[in-house]
Amino acid sequence: MNVVTGATGLAGSQVVRALLDRGEPVRAFVRDPDKARRLFGDTVELSVGDFADPAAVRAALDGAERLVLSGPDDPRRVAWERAAIDAAAALGVRRIVKVSSLVAEPGNPVAFWDWHGRIEQHLRASGVPAVMLRCGPYMTNVLAAAEPVARDGVLPAPAGDARIAMIDPRDVGAVAAAALVEPGHDGRTYVLTGPAAITYADVAADLGAATGHPVRYVPVSDDDARRAMVRQGLPDFVAAQVVAVFAMLRRGVAERVTSTVETLTGRSPHPFRAFAHDHAALFAPAVAGAAH
Repeated sequence: MNVVTGATGLAGSQVVRALLDRGEPVRAFVRDPDKARRLFGDTVELSVGDFADPAAVRAALDGAERLVLSGPDDPRRVAWERAAIDAAAALGVRRIVKVSSLVAEPGNPVAFWDWHGRIEQHLRASGVPAVMLRCGPYMTNVLAAAEPVARDGVLPAPAGDARIAMIDPRDVGAVAAAALVEPGHDGRTYVLTGPAAITYADVAADLGAATGHPVRYVPVSDDDARRAMVRQGLPDFVAAQVVAVFAMLRRGVAERVTSTVETLTGRSPHPFRAFAHDHAALFAPAVAGAAH
């Protein structure tokens, strides 16, 4: 049995779909079974629970051979995922694929990257054969700007002229499924990116082409971006971390393009223009009730 945690999330849901496409059985560890049923119907076995409940985690892993470890950005993430790794080791899970971040480094000033670094460190020491997937920024991050794009034709971000090799979560799912079920990946750390390092000006152009309405990229300051995210309801800590990530992107941390997706899946990763086309309805003026 293949267990996927965070199975209704951006990456986890794509892992589930990729495993199902391979004809693999999936047990999805989820908090919201109704959402899981909407996403997957009756094609997966559901194990309902939360990372904070050790008994639920053990129940999800009981009888499992392989685990894809994916979860939310939460200050409790390190404790949660370490506990899941320990439970997997105790229950005889034979492989863990950890969905991680492009930078995973204990002590990194970006909290998200510090968390992933500490979890990776624990996983390597667990004795369970493991694969680390260090993913570039997700294309789905741009969905946070759907409202201003649809309303005003404006894409605001503190990205400067950063070149970013964004990745479609569908490609993360495909690579995770391959690393989970195919031999030869244990002990490896893979860096996953899209096919090109693009700027937010490129993103705006692709969104404009997909929606048929001009979209203009507007660089904003870190402080303005942080205040805007807080106004939209994001906790201040999370907003600060997102801004810190953008600062690192401006320094070129996500410029490198890798061939991992093609090597492990046999096909090229999705370019942003394909992502924009597939999600055009979310960025089109009609979504915001506006007319251009």
